[in-house]
Amino acid sequence: MARWSKWLGIGAAVGVISALVPVVQGRIDLDNPLGKLRTPSVKNPTGPDLEGLDLTRLQVRPQRVITPLKNDRYAELTLDPAVQRAALSQMKQYRVPEGGVVVMDVKTGRVLAYASHVASGKKFDVNVRAEAPAASVFKVVTGATLIEKAGLNARTEQCYHGGRSRIDASELKDNPQRDKWCATLAMAMGRSLNVVFARLASKHITPEELTAMGGALGFGAPVKFVVPNEAPEISVPDNPLEFARTSAGFWNTSLSPLAAASLAQTVANGGVTLQPRIIAKVQRGTETLWEASDEPIVIRRAIKRETADELRKMMIQTVASGSAFKTFHDRKGHPFLPGMQIAGKTGTLTRHKENRHYTWFVGFAPAHKPEVAISALVVNTPLWRIKAPMLARNVLRAYFAARGRRGVTAP
Repeated sequence: MARWSKWLGIGAAVGVISALVPVVQGRIDLDNPLGKLRTPSVKNPTGPDLEGLDLTRLQVRPQRVITPLKNDRYAELTLDPAVQRAALSQMKQYRVPEGGVVVMDVKTGRVLAYASHVASGKKFDVNVRAEAPAASVFKVVTGATLIEKAGLNARTEQCYHGGRSRIDASELKDNPQRDKWCATLAMAMGRSLNVVFARLASKHITPEELTAMGGALGFGAPVKFVVPNEAPEISVPDNPLEFARTSAGFWNTSLSPLAAASLAQTVANGGVTLQPRIIAKVQRGTETLWEASDEPIVIRRAIKRETADELRKMMIQTVASGSAFKTFHDRKGHPFLPGMQIAGKTGTLTRHKENRHYTWFVGFAPAHKPEVAISALVVNTPLWRIKAPMLARNVLRAYFAARGRRGVTAP
């Protein structure tokens, strides 16, 4: 892990530079590049004193979630106790070695669940670490670039061969004799068809364009949040084959659960990124020292609304017929979340030497009238009991069951 930690330090610096590309385009502001709390419009305009804040020391009460601060104060959080309990209990029940869950309200940026779990060793906040490879979640960035820069859409079709577990140079070239299968971009997102994304990227976009889109969608800079968090890494190679592989989600990018939830919230919100907010009040005893406004804090328009709409169509396929279908449906094909479509993206990569198997689910629900965005990361050893899509499914069940959604049961 020492080598990886060193890489993170360098990568974060490189990522911030990469994220400057969209600034020139007027896409993203980095007025606060280190992600420190920007004072929102609040009842107390001086902002909260959050000295002593530690989001790994949460106290889940029946009706609220709080965490202690210094000087006999405490913060009441925006977290939903039922959803928070479900996220924590699922990771404990299935003995997840390392995992994180972040749930955000799509329209306000309020964080509804913030659960971090480390089974053994020194405890840390999984949600703020960008140690995990972004894997196929990065296809969302590639998809956005193909839509905005190349004019493609969810119906764009690409024929292909090979590319199931790796991508060779020969598989990037159109070959009518060998290209026996064809898929739309939506099908490729849903089924995570690596070679389709690799081939379309190699034909239609450049490393500079992909890097710029990554910056617009949060790669290369920490999330603006109340606690420090690592910048998701993005390092897009110029080599044609390595560029194609990176576009498909093979290494060279990393992600934190916090940043992944922000990515999902951006797509769900029509391309507008909101600042995640987790502090509702600061109190001492029964006295309220500071209280947040209900106004969302807009960070930037990251992508066009039309781009977000096409990504939504593509991400729906993940649960409807793609890589997460079996997880979100029972053995008879009945959905665990009936009456709604779920938009999402799975991701899987393994660091074999370290025996670390990373799985992701990043998405939002309901797909057409989004209420919540979710990210779930599970880091397993060769023996595992649950992966990220199942974790995300059960947290979403908890959210919608608590709100009386018809046909949805709590996990």
